[in-house]
Amino acid sequence: MSFLYPGFLYGLFAIAIPVIIHLFNFRRYKKVYFTNVSFLKEVKQESESKSKLKHLLILAARILAVACLVLAFAQPFIPSQDKTIKKGDKAISVYIDNSFSMETINKHGFLLDNARQKAKEIAAAFKPTDRFQLLTNDFEGRHQRLLSREEFIEAIGEIKISPTFRSLSEVYKRQNDVLSTSGSRDKKMFVISDFQRNNLDAGALKADSSVATVLIPLVSNNTDNVYIDTCWFETPIQQTGINQKLHVTIVNNTDKTIESASLKLYINEQQIAPASYSIDAQSKTEVLVSFLLKQDGIQNCRLEIEDHPVTFDDKLYFSFTVSNSIPALVIQGEQSKATAYMRSLMQHDSLFKYTEMNEKAVDYSQFQKNSLIVLNELTSITSGMEQELKKFAEKGGSILFFPAPKADLNSYNVFFTLLKANTFLPEDSVDTKADKINFAQGLYSGVFEKQSETMDLPRVFSHYPTNPLSHSNEEIIVKLLNGHPFLSLYPLAKGKLYVCTSPLEDNYSSFARHALFVPTIIKIAINSMQATPIYYSVGRNEAIEVNPVWGSNKEEPLHIISTDNKHDFIPETRITENAAMLYTQSQTKEAGNYFLTENKQRLNGLSFNFVRKESDLKCYAPEDLKKMIEEKNLKTFSLIEPSEKSLASGISELSGGKKLWKLFILLTLGFLAIEILLIRLLK
Repeated sequence: MSFLYPGFLYGLFAIAIPVIIHLFNFRRYKKVYFTNVSFLKEVKQESESKSKLKHLLILAARILAVACLVLAFAQPFIPSQDKTIKKGDKAISVYIDNSFSMETINKHGFLLDNARQKAKEIAAAFKPTDRFQLLTNDFEGRHQRLLSREEFIEAIGEIKISPTFRSLSEVYKRQNDVLSTSGSRDKKMFVISDFQRNNLDAGALKADSSVATVLIPLVSNNTDNVYIDTCWFETPIQQTGINQKLHVTIVNNTDKTIESASLKLYINEQQIAPASYSIDAQSKTEVLVSFLLKQDGIQNCRLEIEDHPVTFDDKLYFSFTVSNSIPALVIQGEQSKATAYMRSLMQHDSLFKYTEMNEKAVDYSQFQKNSLIVLNELTSITSGMEQELKKFAEKGGSILFFPAPKADLNSYNVFFTLLKANTFLPEDSVDTKADKINFAQGLYSGVFEKQSETMDLPRVFSHYPTNPLSHSNEEIIVKLLNGHPFLSLYPLAKGKLYVCTSPLEDNYSSFARHALFVPTIIKIAINSMQATPIYYSVGRNEAIEVNPVWGSNKEEPLHIISTDNKHDFIPETRITENAAMLYTQSQTKEAGNYFLTENKQRLNGLSFNFVRKESDLKCYAPEDLKKMIEEKNLKTFSLIEPSEKSLASGISELSGGKKLWKLFILLTLGFLAIEILLIRLLK
């Protein structure tokens, strides 16, 4: 037991007062006259014994009353976890978790309303002169200063649900930053949250030994939730008149199996034929949604399911642009006899936006306008072309390489070495054929109805064997009977390099006239298109790569505007040589579909969704939090369980220990009452 004001203990000398009264007052003698003195001795002995006992009891009651009164003024307390009490005004930081998970309900109502009430109780537990910081997930500028108690209570009423979520370490650091500049010796933190498992990173906490931190968990009645997690297309390019396949992941965080629930798809606010899904308890499933695109341009889409009471993750927005042509550049070898094959395939096909150049007249500035560059039987590759092709591939372009007969292998191999591909060995004129297709690689996915090991494949009359390199990441797509590669893929940063080891000319292989040639070129062209994200996250500083032409007008900045025109903001724009980057700077606050506009002209569609990390509502129980505090040795952390009757009394005990002055006041009154009873009743 300790004392807040130990100086009052000198008052214990007042115990001498009842002792002195006892010594002098109770020793007075009275004369008593008896008519009969035969029993005088017996009466005298009995009276002295009873009187002595009565006087001692009264003395004890008076001594205890004085002692308890003095102890009450000294304000005794039992320290909580050996914490010392600091004098002076306090600086208190209160964090209220206002993430989506706080929309759930317990017996007191919505968790956020419960958190607001807890914060008010915290304010009531401290003096009016103490200062308070209110912090939410929004980390707003107005939450970076200390408030009076009245201002603090007023600010509590303004808190609303936010799409932003914060980890415990982020919250602790922000609270500590404000308290460290408060100038107060007595600093305290309170964290009011449901303590979701996804957001609690206790291992990253760096506890400040000078700040007492109190965790106040709020327990929800129900953590069940069904939500749309993500979606993606099978192919990176979407075209009109072609059946599109959209994959959707749905998560069931309940203990019930869901049968034949509805999944709706909206495109430009028009509902497509709904799909259905079934999913086991505590699991996830992948739903395939097929639909036919009927118009080109920007497509604003929305997936939707029904689930209550948590609804923020029941919709998933996404956008894409339908493009009916793939920009492809073919660089023809000056001495090539196979120029007609690529020209006849691409020039008159609406799938391609075809450009052709001769190897002696290459315009490097056109490279970045294309997704695919075909090097068709170039005699050699100059050093300038090597560097430009390397830049093109690193930024996401695809290169398809066909060697020339009697090629300059030295220039080829310098190019391959630069791109970390296997180099060519001298020409091998053995007559062979393609042996098998590596379907697992994925290039021919969806091309064949049945995958057969005995299908007819092209004949190869002459080819260039390769010298495998230890640092090469080659993926063989088609292999020859002798084990040499015929068609290979080399991933390069964001781009790809496809290498065919045989020229296209008829006296080298039958590939250009084989049925496999057309789907091979088309699949390589389709895969050359960059798979841009179809949605981004709300509340984050998303980096969005767009056409470098956009944003070049400095007088009219780019705008991101919601489709309902309720939200409009200007992103940060950074223009580079070959790209334009937009940074949202966390300005998106609502999920939905948006347009990227310049001078009111719509350039592209963008979609933003709430982060799904909040969708898993599993939280730590108070027992788990206590265990965590012990395991992480967080000595300055403590916990107030929701079962306690009064939050104010719990805070009082945590901050000042268990105060006993009221108990000693009651004991003082009790001993005075005992004294009165002894005097009046004990004759």
